[in-house]
Order: sequence, then C-alpha cells, then structure tokens
Amino acid sequence: MLVHTVFFWLKDDLSAEQKADFSRGLETLKEIPSSGPVSTGTPSATTKRPVIDDSYDFGLTCVFESVEEHDVYQQHDIHQKFINECAQYWKQVKVYDYD
Repeated sequence: MLVHTVFFWLKDDLSAEQKADFSRGLETLKEIPSSGPVSTGTPSATTKRPVIDDSYDFGLTCVFESVEEHDVYQQHDIHQKFINECAQYWKQVKVYDYD
C-alpha cells in the first residue's frame, strides 16, 4: 500500500472564481481509477495546537495498492490535464508519500 498526500498553497491574488476552478480541477482527480479511496479538502477547523500546520489551502490524499498503481495515476490523462490547467494557481506544492 502507498498513501500519497499532496498539499497545495494557492497564490495570494486569486479571485474566488479561480479558487473554485482549482477546486473543480482537484475534484476531477477522483475520476482516475485506483484501488483505494481518494479524498480532497481544505484545512479542518480542529483545535489549534503547535504541531498543526493548517497554512495550506487544499489537500489531496490517494491510497494505492502499489507504487506501480501510483505511477499509472501520475501519467493518467486526467492528472496531466489537472497539472496543465491548474498549476497556474498554486505557489507551492508538497507531496508526502508513505508505505
């Protein structure tokens, strides 16, 4: 099993429409076939603690059966379209993968 988690920090000057466009693009990643769940969202309203980093704007988590399945996801047309259309909206992306 491989858990793929991605955090996106959007550019500060985006309009509400651009943020909504990014969100819609992120949701399309759920259409890519995978063996495990895919979830997206924004920072939760959990109690603030020093160990919590809620500075990001959107998050994505995908669970894959294998590294090979992850690699297929990375090359999928929907994933490539998301990058091509939505990269203009983010200023930073961080990926955390673990087995």
